[in-house]
Amino acid sequence: MAPTVLAAAASGWAVLMGLAPLLQIRRMMRERSSEQVSLGYFSILLVGFALWIGYGAAARIMALVVPNTVSLLVGTATVVVALRFRRPGASRRDAGQNQNASVTGGS
Repeated sequence: MAPTVLAAAASGWAVLMGLAPLLQIRRMMRERSSEQVSLGYFSILLVGFALWIGYGAAARIMALVVPNTVSLLVGTATVVVALRFRRPGASRRDAGQNQNASVTGGS
């Protein structure tokens, strides 16, 4: 019985963790900017969520499938919103500014 209770608690908490990026979406929408969001980070997470969903489905472990599906959906929404607020060429321009700042000693 203890493993079942622990699985339910862990799965429930994982759903809350999967919903956490909604806070990031809210901030991006409020500020109308996604400059502080790492698309690479979210891309890596999305691949991981998909893999866990696949494993959970193959092993028939709903405690893995449900929270990772929530995470995949919310993570995908985060990337979509981030791309919507991303300015064209912003990442290239920011990289150039960071490089210039390190050369000139500025920040």
